[in-house]
Amino acid sequence: MPHFHTVYDRKNTFSFKWDYLKETFQTDDVLPMWVADMDFQAPPAVNQAIKDRAKHGFYGYTVINEPIRASVVDWVKHRHDWKISQEMLSFSPGVIMSLHIALQTFTEKHDKILVQTPIYNPFFNIIENGEREIVRNSLVYKNGKYEIDFEDFENKLKQGVKAFIFCSPHNPVGRVWKKEELEKIAELCLAYDVLILSDEIHADLVFKNERHIPIATLSEEVAEQTITLMSPTKTFNLAGLQASYIITQNEEKRAEINKQLGLNGFNMLNTIGVIALKAAYNHSEQWLDDLLVLLEDHKHYVKETLESETNLKVIDSEGTYLLWIDCSDLELSAKELQQFMLTEAKVGMNPGAAYGTEGEQFMRMNIACPKPLLEEGVQRIITAINKRNK
Repeated sequence: MPHFHTVYDRKNTFSFKWDYLKETFQTDDVLPMWVADMDFQAPPAVNQAIKDRAKHGFYGYTVINEPIRASVVDWVKHRHDWKISQEMLSFSPGVIMSLHIALQTFTEKHDKILVQTPIYNPFFNIIENGEREIVRNSLVYKNGKYEIDFEDFENKLKQGVKAFIFCSPHNPVGRVWKKEELEKIAELCLAYDVLILSDEIHADLVFKNERHIPIATLSEEVAEQTITLMSPTKTFNLAGLQASYIITQNEEKRAEINKQLGLNGFNMLNTIGVIALKAAYNHSEQWLDDLLVLLEDHKHYVKETLESETNLKVIDSEGTYLLWIDCSDLELSAKELQQFMLTEAKVGMNPGAAYGTEGEQFMRMNIACPKPLLEEGVQRIITAINKRNK
């Protein structure tokens, strides 16, 4: 896996992760381990396909034709045992845009939208900016693992919730939901007629002995109640190419989504995004399998090292390349914790408080980087904590 071990200089490439440290953290003297893009080059097949396309020299309007759609259908069937049709697909620049479109289409101003906190913070933004009301179902942190409080979940649905934005696998806590959990969620959403907007962008990034189950696969009834959002961008480090898709079985809902996409000016993906999607799904599966082995090794390294050398606790994630770190034993406020990591450890991570009040004693770490960078980040944290404890 040589392509995962080389440390590349990503500065001066308009990189949000590396070139905007000052704007993000008010200092550029930190090692960035935050925003969810990887410090690995995209798969060789993707890079070659883009180079071959660039040689042609034309970048006009690009259609999403049958071969492109077929690559998505085949990938979803092969990786997730989900048989979909090409007609069920709609395309957008990104999952957050797709969620925005879905909320515009199927909810009204002041409608209640449920999320499970701590949660990916852009969910808050799209709900609030759309003048909808956020309803929180707090996940239960118990014995180093997160569970769903189903009694609270049902109570919240009873309040007239119109849609549930479901994060599966979950960002930031790293849960890959089990079938029985999905079935209970689906049962309650059907009972209270709540639309499921399932963000499954991390679907491909699950560790061995775990299995991602798209919630729409549980039954025909659930599929009719669900809009699923997926993308190759997290899986293959293609976020800047902006290519994602929406899977909608219900024909009427799909027609409404496509209408709303058009009203918002989204009728096609960019040329390079289309090329990358096809090459990733058709020719990069071994790259992904190698990546998953590496990421799980990285997870174990961070967990074992930090827990043996400090009083931090690392949640034993089941998927994604984002670790959720419990820093409560440092006995710092959310603001103090963030400042400690920035000014003392000099590691730029996502503050857990951004994901909800439940995350105030946590930090989110991106471990998708070559091992030398990962080791440097971990050692910076250990050194800062040891210095603090003297």
